[in-house]
Amino acid sequence: MTQDEAKRAAAEAALKYLVPGEVLGVGTGSTVNFFIDALAARKRDIRGAVSSSNASSERLQKLGIPVLDLNDAGTLSIYVDGADEANAQLQLIKGGGAALTREKIVAAASRQFICIADESKLVEVLGKFPLPVEVIPMARSYVARELVQLGGQPKWREGVVTDNGNVILDVSGLQIFDPLQLEEQIGLLTGVVSVGLFARRAADVLLLGAASGVRELKAGSSR
Repeated sequence: MTQDEAKRAAAEAALKYLVPGEVLGVGTGSTVNFFIDALAARKRDIRGAVSSSNASSERLQKLGIPVLDLNDAGTLSIYVDGADEANAQLQLIKGGGAALTREKIVAAASRQFICIADESKLVEVLGKFPLPVEVIPMARSYVARELVQLGGQPKWREGVVTDNGNVILDVSGLQIFDPLQLEEQIGLLTGVVSVGLFARRAADVLLLGAASGVRELKAGSSR
């Protein structure tokens, strides 16, 4: 099974969590694109979707799925999104696609967070994938210096501007043994808009595509 096939399998497995007649949240990225495509066959069940990025909104609209503003949608039934890394506690690193702030907002507004990925994204310790941090532009250098003090090696993702008009610092060199603590610590730095650690709002379900099929992990379970 190729990586794309594993992603597609995980994405299609998420359809069982769809709540007919309710609004869902949709994330961003290559694995989520497979999920959006799979929604085409279930359009009649979908009242609308809240998207975490302009790119996903356009993809949903092309399928004829209404894209709603979160302020009008209320609490969402589920949020389906991918991850750059995930651990056994379903804590995640996200933001490779630079949509981490909107992803955090939509995840927080959803009753259930379904994470879809291929099996390579499951790791014992988060941090091999550089941790994205969204920063207000004028604070970029200051925040970078503070991240060095925390043991990281920040690099400005030049040429990338988020949908919110901010910049991204990718922080390498971290072994994140306490994701919740680091999420809070970086989040308190002045000028930081959001950090790509999803520990405070971890996933409820992790669907991992693999050659043997789709493995399902749930919060509080090791299966």
